[in-house]
Amino acid sequence: MARVTRQHLVRRLTGQGWSPRSDRLAVEEPLEIRIGGEPFAVTMRTPGEDIDLVNGYCFSEGIIGAAEEIRTARYCDGAGPDGLNTYNVIDVALAPGVGMPAPGLRRNVLTSSACGICGSVSIDQIMDRIVEPGAASNSAPICSDVALPAELILDAPRLLLEQQRTFAGTGGVHAAGLLGLDGRMLCVREDVGRHNAVDKVLGWALRERRLPLAEAMLVVSGRASYELTQKAALAGIPALVAVSAPSSLAVDLAQRAGLTLVGFVRGESMNVYTHPDRINLSSGEPRMIRTPDRDSAG
Repeated sequence: MARVTRQHLVRRLTGQGWSPRSDRLAVEEPLEIRIGGEPFAVTMRTPGEDIDLVNGYCFSEGIIGAAEEIRTARYCDGAGPDGLNTYNVIDVALAPGVGMPAPGLRRNVLTSSACGICGSVSIDQIMDRIVEPGAASNSAPICSDVALPAELILDAPRLLLEQQRTFAGTGGVHAAGLLGLDGRMLCVREDVGRHNAVDKVLGWALRERRLPLAEAMLVVSGRASYELTQKAALAGIPALVAVSAPSSLAVDLAQRAGLTLVGFVRGESMNVYTHPDRINLSSGEPRMIRTPDRDSAG
């Protein structure tokens, strides 16, 4: 299988002039997802945990609601022009009784590492999936009364960064992690696409039969987009914690879905955009002011 990183020779310019050096790059390759042998979507991703990525993608798109609804997900042999396995094509066989996705969901065009749903689903459609009984996600509006320790939220970016090994070597990938309320990172995944990193985490949770994740937080290394908020809500996660800013649609969806959305978590401060009642300040109230450092738009 392709490596997660590769070396590339660059010419570095400093005050002392030009010098050659080897730089480490995050690998980005296309992954074609087929369902029942039919092309369904292509996404640009960092190879690794591809089965979890596909599981999480199918869950987020409403194709499945449980791990049992996928019979098999495997790489396609002979997908390359030379007849060799490229490990860039995965075919999903749905379990008996699980319907094929609607034609309108199919994306036979390339989805970039920066773009997930890209406007293909409205906020009302997302709310329908969260609210309606029997929806594919099998979830309800998030009404968890779980207490989220403020100190743990403030520590979340550090706990995530400690496990960002690919980022440490390349500086070129996003990360998503599931943080338990006991302070343990349950799962961390990295990818050139932030939505892929989240899908890999949700795919892991699906495979481990941990959904809905009523007692965990989703922590992301960049900004909180509408799509990431959607994925967290569909998984029943009560809080999304981001290092950077949320978008306006992310805030709107979080408010309606009952999800606590936290952004600009840096040092001793954070912004709580929705449902702050879940945050437990018993260990001392942090300074709830926005830091001037906006070095990353995520």
